[in-house]
Amino acid sequence: MTKNQLKFLTIALILGNIMSGLDSTIINTAIPSIVANLHGIQFMGWIIAIFLLGMSISIPLWTKVAERIGNKNAFLVTLSFFIVGSILEAISQDMTFFLSVRIIMGIGAGGMGSLPYIIVGYIYPNIKQRTKALGILTSGFNAAAIVGPLIGGWIIDISSWHWIFYINIPIGLLAMLLTAIFYKKESISKFSKFDTVGSALLVTGLITFLLGIQLLGLVSVWLVICCLIISLLIMTYFFIHENKEENPVLPLSLFTNKNLIGDFLLFALTWGAFIAVNVYLPMWAQAFLGMTALIGGMTLIPNSCFSIVASQFVYVLQGRTKTYYIILVGIIGMLISSFSLLMADLSIPLWILIFTSAFSGMGVGFIFVELQVKVQVDAGREHMADATSTSYLIRILAQTVMAAIYGVIMNLSLNQGIKAHPQITLSMLNKMSDCRTASELPAKLLPLMRAISHSGIRVIMLVSCLLLVISLVINYKFNPRH
Repeated sequence: MTKNQLKFLTIALILGNIMSGLDSTIINTAIPSIVANLHGIQFMGWIIAIFLLGMSISIPLWTKVAERIGNKNAFLVTLSFFIVGSILEAISQDMTFFLSVRIIMGIGAGGMGSLPYIIVGYIYPNIKQRTKALGILTSGFNAAAIVGPLIGGWIIDISSWHWIFYINIPIGLLAMLLTAIFYKKESISKFSKFDTVGSALLVTGLITFLLGIQLLGLVSVWLVICCLIISLLIMTYFFIHENKEENPVLPLSLFTNKNLIGDFLLFALTWGAFIAVNVYLPMWAQAFLGMTALIGGMTLIPNSCFSIVASQFVYVLQGRTKTYYIILVGIIGMLISSFSLLMADLSIPLWILIFTSAFSGMGVGFIFVELQVKVQVDAGREHMADATSTSYLIRILAQTVMAAIYGVIMNLSLNQGIKAHPQITLSMLNKMSDCRTASELPAKLLPLMRAISHSGIRVIMLVSCLLLVISLVINYKFNPRH
């Protein structure tokens, strides 16, 4: 491709990341308003988890779709899904519809998040140039994540959360236009057949597994166990089938590569820990400190700023510093963040939340770029697309599972608090999550309600810390230090 084509295609990929970045922070900023307006605090975890479910079931399929129709056409289709999902989210009037259509947006995001990194792997064969391009993509995501809380908080404060989804439309259309014009026509590989059976087994197995995880704490334990057992049986048959398939959805050879196994484990552990801070930090500012959605969203800005700096710094360090030390610094930064929130009490000042957010972003910036390049190098060019999409799938699955587990922890804390204090209801806790409706609550009960929610968040941060400690061990075991 010419330099001009590369430049404008990279801009299109950045725009895709910008939409992902906007959604990741705007939705977190808007969650308190959404659950208050749609009366669904008990479904707070589902808002994130269902979106991640859509991403999870679609990520490996988009890779195979791209093999059939090309990365260019596949990327255009993913953008279309995301735009349509955004429109449907915007017109939602009840929690059931909101959660139902959120999966459409997630399906689009699954390809929109994985395909750009695969495309970069092909159009930038030089590792240093690829690292720089990945850093730019990550910076685009994080720059949008900086603007997202400001735009989202401002829109929510002056209007309604419904409008935060409409801003995806012009960005998405521009990305589609640039891709259509400047992406050079590809030579598309021809395979004997598409692995329809494997795709159906993978999707069914993932849905059953994630449904079981999401139902934790909401239905009978036996129903959850049944879902997990059925999922295990389906996935067992899936792996048996894939082992015989000519063009498998998920090549099993990836899991015989020791280096890739270490990469995948680190992605799973760190991303499962990161989502705890990313989701519950704005809630802390709004529900506990009584701040507006705008201020609550701004607590995530240092996260994005430091992630941008760290992701660009990886390009400078690469070749001079071992992967082990780059990832070690990232894990320590994230651990400082989660541990700070674990130890914090309700009187914590805003500047400590900002401090916490900054360390979390620094950690993610170091880990993501370095690990993503390492995955592609460890896999080799032949398996680069499959390894890249698999690493993305693992990150999303980790976030999905942990979002559900964190949601269960929060729900258990809320239910225990309601049982211990009959004067407090779930409806009152819903209102407390939004500063505009919190003013309607009895002032004498607010400290008690905040203490109930705070106890849940402390357990969530403890789990996050444990995941990061395990990741320190994995990094030590799989990445050489000399």
